[in-house]
Amino acid sequence: QVQLQESGGGLVQAGGSLRLSCAASRRTFTSGRTFNDYTMGWFRQAPGKERELVAAITRSGGITYYADSVKGRFTISRDNAENTLYLQMNSLKPEDTAAYYCAADLGGPLRGNYKYWGQGTQVTVSS
Repeated sequence: QVQLQESGGGLVQAGGSLRLSCAASRRTFTSGRTFNDYTMGWFRQAPGKERELVAAITRSGGITYYADSVKGRFTISRDNAENTLYLQMNSLKPEDTAAYYCAADLGGPLRGNYKYWGQGTQVTVSS
């Protein structure tokens, strides 16, 4: 069971920025695996809405995916040496308000089913 811990959420005004981090616990990786064996993604879920994939990144970081609603505003990145995933969020809008979750899957596709999940961090954007 890979343990993931998000941080960096908070309250920000529309137009502002936040940077989310997701630290993966190395000791919980599948035996013999390292952080760069895992496809990583950021999801979000607003009250009354379904969870949606916001951004995802391949194991090496060479390929990324973004939902149309965040393209050009959000940037996903990873530091495999530090076992950490990031989501830089700029030009935030009230509709970005949601709980944001980090997820991992062992070598799966960017838009596949993620097996491991963090507890989430709340992002609230005021108008």
